[in-house]
Amino acid sequence: MGIKTTLKLVDMNMAKVFAPWILRHPKYFLVFKKLVKSFKKSLVLRNKAKEEGYLVPPFMILSITKQCNLHCVGCYAAEVGTLDIESSSQLKIDEWRSIIKEANDLGVFAYIIGGGEPFLFPGLLELSKEFSERLFIIFTNGTAIKEDDFKVLKKLKNTAVIVSLEGDREATDFRRGKGVYEKALTTLKRLNKIGVLNGISVTINGLNYEHWMNPQLIDSLIKKGIRIGFFLEYIPSKKDITSSLMLTEQERKAFRAKILEYRSNKRIYLIHSPGDEELLGGCVSAGRGFAHITPSGDLTPCPVSNIASHNLKTSTLEEGLKSRLFKVIRENEHLLETEGVPCALFAHKEEVEELALSVGGYVINNKEKLIEIKQVKKSQKVS
Repeated sequence: MGIKTTLKLVDMNMAKVFAPWILRHPKYFLVFKKLVKSFKKSLVLRNKAKEEGYLVPPFMILSITKQCNLHCVGCYAAEVGTLDIESSSQLKIDEWRSIIKEANDLGVFAYIIGGGEPFLFPGLLELSKEFSERLFIIFTNGTAIKEDDFKVLKKLKNTAVIVSLEGDREATDFRRGKGVYEKALTTLKRLNKIGVLNGISVTINGLNYEHWMNPQLIDSLIKKGIRIGFFLEYIPSKKDITSSLMLTEQERKAFRAKILEYRSNKRIYLIHSPGDEELLGGCVSAGRGFAHITPSGDLTPCPVSNIASHNLKTSTLEEGLKSRLFKVIRENEHLLETEGVPCALFAHKEEVEELALSVGGYVINNKEKLIEIKQVKKSQKVS
């Protein structure tokens, strides 16, 4: 079975974009065959888990470190507490190895690595090297990749690097800091030069969505060698003035239409959230498509949620995926509906937190909620 035919089995757009890229980079061909074999094997394992009554997602999102060298406006990790944990409580590389090994055995195929800034985590790329039969997608601000990292990345064939941008220089530097735009573009240029599959991640908001609706901009990215684009609509970190940056319904429809247009005539693989999730029947968190692990090991439904019932320092991943918390989120279908905002769980934030408490879960880094947890558990014992 040829490269293009194989990719079509997964996604037609994937075939259009990546088949020519692999042919131009033949050193990836053997790894591609290895990943396809791994993908099929993981699918069998996920189907087996489904028959046993629980869901294993194909993707696992790992917030591998709380460390970050930037202080971006509206950072989700800062808001949900990912960056607030004690350094001593962060998972070490051997603990991450153990988690990935178990996840592989359960049927997880790919790992999306975030942070903090992943390239500040010692030994980050060792994980890609060790688990060469799995796909790793690293999200970075593009300013912390060291010379030794580039040398390792050049040899890796199972790792893509996604660099965050906001738009032009002014928009990117406004949110991320002066000089970040230029450093991000330099990183992308370097990744392309050494043959590393790369892309961009953009937080789409009311200030920049029109910028990204310009077809010439997309063409310029493709010419730079960029083959992947993640367009993630802005989720307000708090119900304050930043809520005004969220796309209106009309803006969201216009942007969605442009994404679909790009897919039909541009050689770039685009992921759009929440638009793509709506096609899948709503939010794909809580194991439907992915789950998330914080730097301290809490298993949460997604990166922008701060609820959990299991910590992987004391529980297995399988126990967490079988949790009542994940199951009840999926059973309450209205919790998977975005209701006019980019994130379903954000739309039902208070209800989801109460739901977590009701099944013995907890709210991460919230002392008031922790008190409520103890009260709930105490009342459960009494009853």
